Amino acid sequence: MAKYIFVTGGVTSSLGKGIIAASLAKLLQARGFKVTIQKFDPYINVDPGTLNPYEHGECYVTEDGAETDLDLGHYERFLNIYTSQANNVTTGRIYQTVINKERAGDFLGKTVQVVPHITDEIKRRMMLLGNDGNYDIVITEIGGTVGDIESLPFIEAVRQIQWELPGGDVCVIHLTLIPYLKAAKELKTKPTQHSVKMLSETGVHPDIIVCRTEEPLNNDIKRKIALFCNVKPEAVIEAMDASTIYEVPLTMLHEKLDIICLRKLNTTLVPEADLRNWKSFLEKLKYPKSKVSIGLIGKYMELQDAYKSILESFIHAGAMNEVKVQVIDVHSEDLNKHTVKEKLEQLDGLLVAPGFGKRGIEGKIIAVQYARENNLPFFGICLGMQMAVIEFARNILGIEKAHSTEMDAQTCNPVIDMMQEQKKIKQMGGTMRLGAYTCEIKKGTLAYDIYDKTIISERHRHRFEFNNDYLEQFEANGMIASGINPDNNLVEIIEAKDHPFFIGVQYHPELKSTVESPAPLFVHFIAAAKNYNEQRSSGKVTALQTEMQSA
Repeated sequence: MAKYIFVTGGVTSSLGKGIIAASLAKLLQARGFKVTIQKFDPYINVDPGTLNPYEHGECYVTEDGAETDLDLGHYERFLNIYTSQANNVTTGRIYQTVINKERAGDFLGKTVQVVPHITDEIKRRMMLLGNDGNYDIVITEIGGTVGDIESLPFIEAVRQIQWELPGGDVCVIHLTLIPYLKAAKELKTKPTQHSVKMLSETGVHPDIIVCRTEEPLNNDIKRKIALFCNVKPEAVIEAMDASTIYEVPLTMLHEKLDIICLRKLNTTLVPEADLRNWKSFLEKLKYPKSKVSIGLIGKYMELQDAYKSILESFIHAGAMNEVKVQVIDVHSEDLNKHTVKEKLEQLDGLLVAPGFGKRGIEGKIIAVQYARENNLPFFGICLGMQMAVIEFARNILGIEKAHSTEMDAQTCNPVIDMMQEQKKIKQMGGTMRLGAYTCEIKKGTLAYDIYDKTIISERHRHRFEFNNDYLEQFEANGMIASGINPDNNLVEIIEAKDHPFFIGVQYHPELKSTVESPAPLFVHFIAAAKNYNEQRSSGKVTALQTEMQSA
């Protein structure tokens, strides 16, 4: 039977519950345990699929097509295993399930209440992954902050699970903040005391307290927290700010978080965690041999979490190439023909990010044109690929009004159009083309050189596609479809022939990039940017650009 670890948070949001959960899971996995992590979010949306990125960061898509919280991306990147629909549950999904059961008469006419009906459904979902025998330990992150009204049913469900299961089967970790007051030059434990008190008043008492802090916690502070929060001093864990999230597993290893959890769960200690590959990755990440500058062209630049998986993929690919990837944010609304050279000429590569809607579209198209005309390594993802198609149609094929029906429903040249099966769909949320689909790659192409195979599987999240009515015209003029979905003939990959690195993909390769398995497209893109940087340093890029402009 599986053991259960619950991670709650107090004092403030954004303390990093997801990173602590993922780091603990990595340590347990490295000791040989089969571990998974799930996230319970207290908002009433059924899933994050309809949320603006400014509201909740990126929407992470799993292999089975679930639109989920971005923390699932951390789980997969740390553990190198897939999550699923079952790994992310919201209040909205819980209530939707209970209401549907009530409408079907499943409760036999009883009054449906938060306790026991809502909490029973939460408990069922919390223990679902542990009941199938595939995991030794299930870690559950409770979103929000203790004391929030919307979090109460989840905390009550944890209390009931603690009461129902044997003592050695459940462990509760509470993540809190120890603020440092510069004026007084001291760390303050009172917010943590109040947070633990508030949690204890709900009937849930933490077994371990993890303290986020800017300054080290001395033994006196740890003993004070332990005394007033009723835990053992060794169960007060210091979580200092780290230069990268990938250092946190080693920090937690040093603090013995995994050992304390296993003791609480009455689990026999197994051999030390094998983190050799993780340490090797960190070594390359912290001590790169060179640097490249990559322009990230998007329209949600004010919130870094909007492109979280892309930014993490750059880290993985940078370590693989032993280079530091400096990401330069470029807001697509700030780009026009007069500003494009100034903003992009110092870059070593250009990634045009995914997104929805027409805001900032023309800036993205101008950025693509600059990359194509100046032999700057280019990588387009989803909408970025579609912008490359529109740019090529306008400036190479001479189709001046080429566009996407997403931005211009009346365009007479829809080189990007809505997928046929999507045209009948009216309801939003979970209705796009989602999850993993097969792509067949043509040999002798850049895509084949990158993947070194003809059949791949990547994750999708889109409604619009390349219009195959224009495919022959594109390929006759130098832009080829090097990857095709064999089931519906959907163009998955486009690339320009006469360019050192110009590729766009309809899918989202960033969603499958992990520390142990970096996304091949990102690895080769950074390698191309590194090569471009070296050539520019030697003056070869400038000479080539002058030659192209003369031609």
